[in-house]
Amino acid sequence: QVQLVESGGGLVQPGGSLRLSCAASSSITMYHMGWYRQAPGKQRELVAIISRESNTNYLDLVKGRFTISRDNGNNTVHLQMNSLRPEDTAVYYCNARSAWSNNIYWGQGTQVTVSS
Repeated sequence: QVQLVESGGGLVQPGGSLRLSCAASSSITMYHMGWYRQAPGKQRELVAIISRESNTNYLDLVKGRFTISRDNGNNTVHLQMNSLRPEDTAVYYCNARSAWSNNIYWGQGTQVTVSS
């Protein structure tokens, strides 16, 4: 079992930047890692994903502004968010999906608020 802890959320002005981190309790080498977000009254959506092989994919709305990366040596995943917009406001969740089983793990989420 993998425990995920997100950090780095907060309040930022439009156009600003935040870097989210997700620390895993054990090795993430065998996991595809992702960031999801859920805004009030909306469904949770996939923001970015990075495979075991470090292939990435992004929600169209964040392409060119967000960058996902992984550090297998430190069991961490990051989401660099630039040019933030009010519509990026949401709770952001880290996700680990096993590459060899049906196991999926979630963090507790971190709040990102973009407002002037």
